[in-house]
Amino acid sequence: MSSLSGITKSLVVIASLFIVLAGIKLANDIVVPFVLAAFIAIICNPLLKFFANYRIPKGLAIVLIIMMVMLMGMSLTGLVGQSLNDFSSQLPQYREALRSKFIWFVDMAAQYNILIDKQQLIALFDPGKMIDVATNMLAGFGGVMANIFLILLTVVFMLFEAPMISTKVHLALDDPDMKMKQIDRFLDSINSYLAIKTLVSLATGLLAAVFLWVLDVDYFVLWGVFAFLLNYIPNIGSIIAAVPPVLLALVTHSPMVSAIVAAGYISINTIMGNIVEPRFMGRGLGLSTLVVFLSLIFWGWLLGTVGMLLSVPLTMVVKIALENSEDGRWLATMLGGEEQHNAR
Repeated sequence: MSSLSGITKSLVVIASLFIVLAGIKLANDIVVPFVLAAFIAIICNPLLKFFANYRIPKGLAIVLIIMMVMLMGMSLTGLVGQSLNDFSSQLPQYREALRSKFIWFVDMAAQYNILIDKQQLIALFDPGKMIDVATNMLAGFGGVMANIFLILLTVVFMLFEAPMISTKVHLALDDPDMKMKQIDRFLDSINSYLAIKTLVSLATGLLAAVFLWVLDVDYFVLWGVFAFLLNYIPNIGSIIAAVPPVLLALVTHSPMVSAIVAAGYISINTIMGNIVEPRFMGRGLGLSTLVVFLSLIFWGWLLGTVGMLLSVPLTMVVKIALENSEDGRWLATMLGGEEQHNAR
C-alpha cells in the first residue's frame, strides 16, 4: 500500500511539473522579461552596494544605475542595430560566396582523390546556415529587449527589494533564525557568478571586437557584442560566436585571414575561460558538464535565447531547491559536478 502511495505521489509530482512547464511556455511573453530583469538586477546589485558604501541614498543610487543601464543599452542598440541591418541586407551575397568557397574546397579535395558528392554534401552542410544561427539569435534577443520599459521598471522594484531577499528566502523555507547557511552561500554564489561572468564576457567581447578591427573584418562591433552575449552560454557559446566572423573573413579576405581569426578566438576563449574566469570563480557552482549542456538545451527550449544565456543560474536555482528537500536530494547529487563528489 505504501509502495502504491509512493508511485501515486511521484505521478502527481511529474504531472504537476508538466503543467507548470506548459504554463511557463505559454506565458513566455511575461516570464522572459521578468527573468531578464532579475538577471540585470543581480548584476547591478554590487553597484548598489558600492553606492551604499559612500552613503548615497538608495533612490538616487538606483536612478544612477538605471541611467547607466539605459545609456549602455541605447549605445549598443545604435551600434549593433545599424550593423545588423547592413549585414542582413548583404546576407544573400555572403551565402552565395560561401557556397562558392565550399564548392572550391570540394574540387580541391577531388584533386587528391578525395571524391565527395557536391550536391549531397551541400544539402547536408550549408555554411550559410551558420550565419543564419547568429542573426536569428541576435534577432531573438532584440525582440525580448523590445519590452525594455517593462524590464527596467521591474529592475527598479527588484533593486529596492534586494536587501530583503535573503530574509524572505529564509522565511519562505521556514528558517526565521537564519540557521540554514547554505541559502546565503547559494545567494552569494549566484551574485558572484553573474557579476564575474558579466565582467569576463565583457572583456571577451572587447578583445574579440578589437582583434577583428585590427584584421579589418566587417561588422567587428556586431561580432564583439555577439561574443559578449554568447559567452554566457557554457560549452558551445564561444564556438557559435566564432563561426560568423571566421566565415565572413573567408568570404571577404582569404583562408589565411580566416584561420587567423579562428586562432584568435581560440586564444581569447582559452585565456578568458580557462585562466581568468577560474581564477576569480574558484571551483565554480558544482554542476557536471553534461548537466550544463542539457540545461542549455532545456532552458533554451523553454525560454528561448534568454533561457540559453541564463541556463546555468536557472539550473542552480533548481539544484539548491532540491538540496533542501529530502525527496529531491538524490537528484541534486546527480546534478553535481566532479569537484562536488571529490569534496565528499
